[in-house]
Amino acid sequence: MPTVLVPRERFERWVANFAGRHGGAVRLTAASGGLSGIAPDDSTFHASLPFGAEYDGPDESAAFAAAVVRPDEWGVLLVRKGGFAVARLTEERLVASKVGQRHVQGRTKAGGQSQQRFARRRDNQARQAYEAAADHAARLLGDGAPRVVTGGDHTAVDQVLADPRLRRVSVDERWLAVADPRRAVLDQAVLDAAGIWVEVDNAS
Repeated sequence: MPTVLVPRERFERWVANFAGRHGGAVRLTAASGGLSGIAPDDSTFHASLPFGAEYDGPDESAAFAAAVVRPDEWGVLLVRKGGFAVARLTEERLVASKVGQRHVQGRTKAGGQSQQRFARRRDNQARQAYEAAADHAARLLGDGAPRVVTGGDHTAVDQVLADPRLRRVSVDERWLAVADPRRAVLDQAVLDAAGIWVEVDNAS
């Protein structure tokens, strides 16, 4: 099922728009730690709170949106080959952030020893990029045990999180699919990480 990210402030409007697209009033039910909805045409959605929170409130979109709470200390870590972005937040306030790029060569069609030398050079460049990302992540996230939402490239993120300075970081189960990390990408990722995640099943 496709997943959409809805900011807390827009969730009530999103439910109203869902109803308008699918034939009328949506029946809401608090279920499975989130809020589910079914429309007259049998299209459904299931909304989940961010940061692993469980919802057990009334069957209302306004109450569900109000239940979105950001942790006291949390962060975002985005890594791809050659680029990274990291942010630390206190509830809704951005405390510190860093965005950086490192050059990592693309693949080559050369063969033999040239290909081997190129591969070694590329691996070294990627390792140096991960080390730089880990340095900044440790500086911003390594103090304490913040909950961190990650995204980018799985292998790259795993390489950075393997740094022992980040052993106390609590990695959130959600994953952000992002392009090469830049400032605008990081800003959007912070909003997405704290948003309501909605799985939608449109009736055929």
